[in-house]
Amino acid sequence: MARRTNTDPDKGDARTRLLEAARDIVRRQGFAATSVDQLCRAAGVTKGAFFHHFPSKEALGVAAAQHWSETTGALFAQAPYHDHPDPLDRVLAYVDFRRDIIAGGVEEFTCLVGTMTSEAYHAHPAIRAACAESIFGHAATLEADLAAAMAARKVAGFTAASLAAHMQAVLQGAFVLAKAADDPALATGSVDHLKRYLMLLFKPREETT
Repeated sequence: MARRTNTDPDKGDARTRLLEAARDIVRRQGFAATSVDQLCRAAGVTKGAFFHHFPSKEALGVAAAQHWSETTGALFAQAPYHDHPDPLDRVLAYVDFRRDIIAGGVEEFTCLVGTMTSEAYHAHPAIRAACAESIFGHAATLEADLAAAMAARKVAGFTAASLAAHMQAVLQGAFVLAKAADDPALATGSVDHLKRYLMLLFKPREETT
């Protein structure tokens, strides 16, 4: 996706530009290292405009997590994996979709709320709560398909919610590995392992004996 510059005529209102600046900068360097001045420069707004919309940097962090949920939620809601008639096929296609959007530099595909959670879970409880709502809210969108796949294939011993959470744990962990090594291939490899795990988990019992 092409990046807008501060001279673009349709760059949006100041609040939106600050949220988009936070999305990009925090994913690149973390929340603690991101200053209000840096956000203002990237968004092309004054510091007065920043504090008009956000009483503090922490408030910006909370709003950024919510904005992330809204924008990524729309992306996933429109994604083609929903078109498959079989619930397991939808789950596997979701994993494929997650793999397909791992592209560009590490900061371009990693998760904003995952990045902020590791920094803010103790120092900024409000940001942690907003990030948790985003992560678990996204996991919840998978639960109906997982439950239907489990029922159809008589898979038991755990809940759909716990499996959805595990899938998010793998994805977030994949992003951490990619950042640690500055290597997107580690993220795609982890997603491939996740798909193999799901295929084994849902394999008909007679095929596993």
